[in-house]
Amino acid sequence: MSVQTAARERRVTVRDLLEMKRRGERIVVLTAYDVLFARLVDEVAEIVLVGDSLGQVFAGHDSTLPVTLDDMIYHARAVRRGVQHALLVVDMPFLTFRVSPEDTLRNAGRMVTESGAEAVKLEGGDADAALHVRALVRAGIPVMGHIGLTPQSVHVLGGYRVQGRATDDATRLKEDALRLQDAGAFAIVLELMPAALAEDVSRSLEIPTIGIGAGAHADGQVLVLPDVLGLNEGFRPRFLRTFANLADAARAGIAAYAAAVRSGEYPDAEHSFE
Repeated sequence: MSVQTAARERRVTVRDLLEMKRRGERIVVLTAYDVLFARLVDEVAEIVLVGDSLGQVFAGHDSTLPVTLDDMIYHARAVRRGVQHALLVVDMPFLTFRVSPEDTLRNAGRMVTESGAEAVKLEGGDADAALHVRALVRAGIPVMGHIGLTPQSVHVLGGYRVQGRATDDATRLKEDALRLQDAGAFAIVLELMPAALAEDVSRSLEIPTIGIGAGAHADGQVLVLPDVLGLNEGFRPRFLRTFANLADAARAGIAAYAAAVRSGEYPDAEHSFE
C-alpha cells in the first residue's frame, strides 16, 4: 500500500511525508481558506496550507503584511472543518514570531489550540529563525520552514524576485535549509529560486522540500488555490500554470442569475412554495 493510499484512510502525519520523500513520491500541497474548498482539496492533497496569502487573494491587500493572527485562526478553523485526511498547516503571520521565543511559542500555541491545525509554517532560515523553530518543536508543535522568496520580507528583499542566483545567496540558502532541518523542521518550502539550486537543496536534505517557482525537482509542489483555478485574474507569474478557468464560469453563472431575475424567469413555480 502506498503512502498516498494509506493517507486517504487516516490523517497524514509528518512521518508519512518523510516516508514519501524516501520513496520518491511527490507531495501535493494546496492552500485553502474556507470549508467548501477545503473539502475539495482534502480529497487529493497530502498537505492543506492555510496561507497568509489570504491577505491578497481573499481580502484584497497588496501583500501578506496586514494579515493578523486572529485572521489566520478564523480561516484555519473554517478549513479544519473541511479537512479530514490531509495534514493541516497554517502560516504564522507577520510579527507573530521572531520577536522573542516566548512570543513565538505563545502565538503558535494559540494557532494550534484555537484552530485545530497540526503544524505551523514560519518564514526565514537564519540562526534567529532556527532558534524559534527549535523552541516550537521542543514544545511539541511541528514546523514547516520557508526560504527563498519570503513574502513577509518583500520590502527588505526589494520586491517579488527570484532568490539565490548569485553564488553567495545560493550558499546562504543551502545553509539556511540545513539549519532549519537541524532545528527540527519537518519540511521546507522553497519559493522563487533557480531550479538547479532547489534540486541541490532537496538532495542535501532528509526532510521534504515543497517548491513554488522552484522547478521540478523539489519533493512536492504548492500553489495558491485561486491561482490554480483561474480565479485570480491578472496574476500570471512565469511559474504559475492554471488548471481551470473558474472566473469565466462564475461570471457566466452570475450573469445568468441576474438575467433570470430581471426577466421574471426566476423564481418560477418549481422554485416556489405553495
